[in-house]
Amino acid sequence: MNAFERIAQPAASPFLTPDHEVFRDMIRRFVATEIEPFAAQWDEAGEFPRELYLKAGRLGILGMGFPEAYGGTPCDRFMSMIAAQELARAGSGGVSASLKSHTIGAPPIVYGGSDELKARVLPEILKGEKISALAITEPGGGSDVANLRTTAKRDGGDYVVNGEKTFITSGMRADYYTVAVRTGGGGGNGVSLLLIERDTPGFSRTPLRKMGWWASDTATLYFDNCRVPAGNLIGQENAGFKIIMKNFNSERLGMAAGCVGFARVCLDEAIAYARERQTFGKRLSEHQVIRHKIVDMAQRVTATQAMLELLIWRLEQGEHPVAEVCMCKNQATQTLAFCASEAVQIFGGAGYMRGPKVERIYREVKVNAIGGGTEEIMKDLASRQMGL
Repeated sequence: MNAFERIAQPAASPFLTPDHEVFRDMIRRFVATEIEPFAAQWDEAGEFPRELYLKAGRLGILGMGFPEAYGGTPCDRFMSMIAAQELARAGSGGVSASLKSHTIGAPPIVYGGSDELKARVLPEILKGEKISALAITEPGGGSDVANLRTTAKRDGGDYVVNGEKTFITSGMRADYYTVAVRTGGGGGNGVSLLLIERDTPGFSRTPLRKMGWWASDTATLYFDNCRVPAGNLIGQENAGFKIIMKNFNSERLGMAAGCVGFARVCLDEAIAYARERQTFGKRLSEHQVIRHKIVDMAQRVTATQAMLELLIWRLEQGEHPVAEVCMCKNQATQTLAFCASEAVQIFGGAGYMRGPKVERIYREVKVNAIGGGTEEIMKDLASRQMGL
């Protein structure tokens, strides 16, 4: 193993056990056979086969972290980190985002759904038979959850829902939508969560075209006097805001893990290309400026991975370091942005052509700095937690 190859290999982690590494190998084989060979094709098609959910479900990927009673597999956060980072090896954020949309759509059902609701929908989701999505963002609100405008008014045994949601991952194909609605007065204290099913009368969707994540279907949702059974209420009425915030912290941690994974892909691809490409009579890797770029990339990936693993360990000990979760998400998205840019620069013209992993990842950088809470929102939340 030469020096460049050593840089590309992640250092042994004191937090990971042999079981973690066995799990990593399993996910890596799944990605290498079921996703990576088709990633470019699926990106151009703007979708991937629904069968992939079933395959991931059979392998247990979709059930990670969910209760055994509903077909899940309890695991620690390091397992979830490994899954996110191994899925990133395919270099397709769109596949990762849609395949894992249940990790933000289904946890609120676990936290607050009735026993009947959980038993009815969770097993199908974790098997990959049904797709789950989360619908929080609105056209006029963005990350301002406390001021959402979609309403749900009680009428007998139903809620009548009116409003819009946008930028919803798996928005076209999902079967179950966990939707934030206003059931009470202004602010966070009037927010609830409802499970709305795709065939509900008055519920329609339109697809959105994006800069990146092409393989992930994204949509705007419209609710026009949708009647939703009161039994689909998730948690208590007007108490959905806390569930949403709990869900956000988990989502941000997952996004941070994925971003570090994609950044490492950029590093790996840049090293491989620099060792093969010849310019001015020698390999790119023999040019000092290229070597320095690779070292800068490796430095950021290594530091961000260390930050992420220590944060996960603290969460596993029962701590609630909300400020650090926000900062880690920003650190990871900024590391990804740097590595994607440098990788494309090292590839040169080849990096601007559609097809290479670094080109796809470069198009997908910005969504990570926006989704799950923008970098600016993360800084503001972190500063509040720090008492500033």
